[in-house]
Amino acid sequence: MNKAETLNSPTKTRLGKLDVLRGIALIAMATYHTGWDFEFFGYLEPGTTGHGAWKLYARVIASTFLALVGFSLVLAHGRGIRWRSFGIRLTQIIAAALAITLATMYVTPQSFVFFGILHEIAAASVLGLLFLRLPALVIAAAAAAVIALPYYFVSPAFDAPLFWPLGLSEIIIRSNDYVPIFPWFGAVLAGMALAKTMQHFDALKLFAGNIAPSWLDRGLRFIGRHSLAFYLIHQPVIIASIFLFSQLFPPAVPAPREVFGKACVQSCQNDNDKAFCEKFCDCVIGQTEAQGIFDDMFAGKRDQNDPQMQEIAGICTQENMPQ
Repeated sequence: MNKAETLNSPTKTRLGKLDVLRGIALIAMATYHTGWDFEFFGYLEPGTTGHGAWKLYARVIASTFLALVGFSLVLAHGRGIRWRSFGIRLTQIIAAALAITLATMYVTPQSFVFFGILHEIAAASVLGLLFLRLPALVIAAAAAAVIALPYYFVSPAFDAPLFWPLGLSEIIIRSNDYVPIFPWFGAVLAGMALAKTMQHFDALKLFAGNIAPSWLDRGLRFIGRHSLAFYLIHQPVIIASIFLFSQLFPPAVPAPREVFGKACVQSCQNDNDKAFCEKFCDCVIGQTEAQGIFDDMFAGKRDQNDPQMQEIAGICTQENMPQ
């Protein structure tokens, strides 16, 4: 999830509630990453944070960050691009994105972050400059188009890794944090359209002032004003904390039968209903245990091309097919 850094407003009176919103979004991001890290260490079932309410939670957080990027881009450069401050901030974000890529290549090489939310923010910050002079309605229409495109158009022409940042490939991309241009740049454009609309109606004053209690306002503002630093620091802190926790209270290690059963059902459900898959996988486990080959199967010494495994699959399919 991650995960954002937005550009500061050049206005004389800082819109403090925008910092509060960033702070809230960062805290939400940290809670999601805490769940992801607990899953990584084995305290939650594999895939928990990638489905259902957890997945929705992550998307809301990412959308909020990116909308704030667009909103702040208008506030900072809507009356003229401040190239020096823009370049400094962009360089910081690119450097942070590269650090994330290198770190995840080392920790999780099979699913490293090659175009996560920081990469998206860097790209969107540059692309957003092209829309600064356009009316809010035009930007909003562009936002809708960018969000809708990957749901209606994907092509094998974009399957090469060079094009993966676009998000228009037909293949499934494996990455711990994948935030491609389409559809996520649409959230940035939506934030830009909102900022321009609020400027038109003189509604930016809604973000002025403080929230209560004062200690919460100060804390959230501090986090919001140092969002990039918070993003880079929070994950190592959470991971280190959970690692120490795991040394005192190790996660329960599931039995091989349970591990295989879950993996079998998940794979089977790609082409069959859950009820059939659960019965089929229980049958396969029972048959392999009865024939003394479960350990070999679990260790990968026997696969679906093994004649004995094919026979077992055939028996279990026939026994559990709906009548």
